Amino acid sequence: MGQLQKGSKKLLNAWAFYDWANSVYTLTIASSIFPIFYSALFLSEVKRVEAFGYEFKSTALITFVTAFTFLVVAVISPILSGIADYVGNKKSFMKFFCYVGAIGCIGLYWFSLERIHLSLLFYFMGLIGYWGSLVFYNSYLPDIAYEEQQDSVSAKGFAMGYIGSVILLIINLVMVMSQENGEDKMQMMRYSFITVGVWWALFSQYTFYILPKGVSSGHKVTRSIVFNGFKELKGVWNQLKENLRLKRYLYAFFVFSMAVQTIMLVAVYFGEEEIAWGSDDAKTTGLIVSILVIQLVAIVGAILTSKASSRFGNIKTLVFVNFIWMALCFYAYFMETPIQFYIAASIVGLVMGGIQSLARSTYSKFLPETEDTTSYFSFYDVAEKIGIVIGMLIYGFIDQITGSMRNSILFLFLFFLVGIILLYRVPKEGYQES
Repeated sequence: MGQLQKGSKKLLNAWAFYDWANSVYTLTIASSIFPIFYSALFLSEVKRVEAFGYEFKSTALITFVTAFTFLVVAVISPILSGIADYVGNKKSFMKFFCYVGAIGCIGLYWFSLERIHLSLLFYFMGLIGYWGSLVFYNSYLPDIAYEEQQDSVSAKGFAMGYIGSVILLIINLVMVMSQENGEDKMQMMRYSFITVGVWWALFSQYTFYILPKGVSSGHKVTRSIVFNGFKELKGVWNQLKENLRLKRYLYAFFVFSMAVQTIMLVAVYFGEEEIAWGSDDAKTTGLIVSILVIQLVAIVGAILTSKASSRFGNIKTLVFVNFIWMALCFYAYFMETPIQFYIAASIVGLVMGGIQSLARSTYSKFLPETEDTTSYFSFYDVAEKIGIVIGMLIYGFIDQITGSMRNSILFLFLFFLVGIILLYRVPKEGYQES
């Protein structure tokens, strides 16, 4: 088929539809069914596991593995984006990571403590597949949408992702809750991991069919260009010195995104361990219901945040949303009952989609006139990943040492406070707030 024009409705919808395909990973694997499944593997009250020659608290282990995965993504994404720019086919890389992630999700069917290292490899594949594909997915945004379209199409992508992932989670929830005993529930959770992998690989095909391949250069990959991505990152860093607005925004984004992503990655583990649910069945149902609440409210949150940014400007809206996140950290430290957890989940939903969508589109607006969008978004993604590595390591370290995730979540309060201060330092000059 012929290449669609930039800004065309069909092209924008096809780009946003990848969120529908891949968001099932973040909901079922990262946020709900897998954390519940993982916690249920530990039958004793002392949730500790032997891995890599050490004994870990169960939640600290998964936190450290997650941090390691993001470190790998941060290191390899500049290499891959450099190759993609040189060869001119970033869609192939996006496909590769999509399929690695989908296979990783399916592999979680065999996750067990007896095969902990193989199991963690499948977990690693799912995580690296999701985030690796996002490097190239995000870099398409300035290529397919004009500046005035970017806020709305970014929000539309997140909204589609929430809707699609909620549909599959409800199916998974019915599968799990239809069983009476714990062993059968665990088996249904294993089946749900397969549904995620199949959904992700299947629905991404429409996006891959419509999105342009990229500007083909006819170049072949040689050893000399493997590290082009790092040279490009250095080039972006040098250009940032001349773009104060973009540089200061990136500092703020680095700090607040570190906290946001950490909370989203550990929320269910926190709820599973720190909230008094009363029974295992009540815990499973309560955690999944709270995740559903987050997703449904997040659709509204993404739309409200987009409208707020149109009226008050992106930076002011981001500052306000960060204040809400900061209050949430303080509230989470003291919450103990399911109803308190549901309240927190509702507020998280309201600000979760909004801050992700707005952070991405604000960065896109701040970019200078350039055709090399992949390098700039690679820089954005590397900053985000390194932030997550630091956030998760701090969170896991405090959890492992103190034995309580409450102390970890309270510490994240500081990141939002610093993020707000840095956002106030972003200059308004030359910034078109639409």
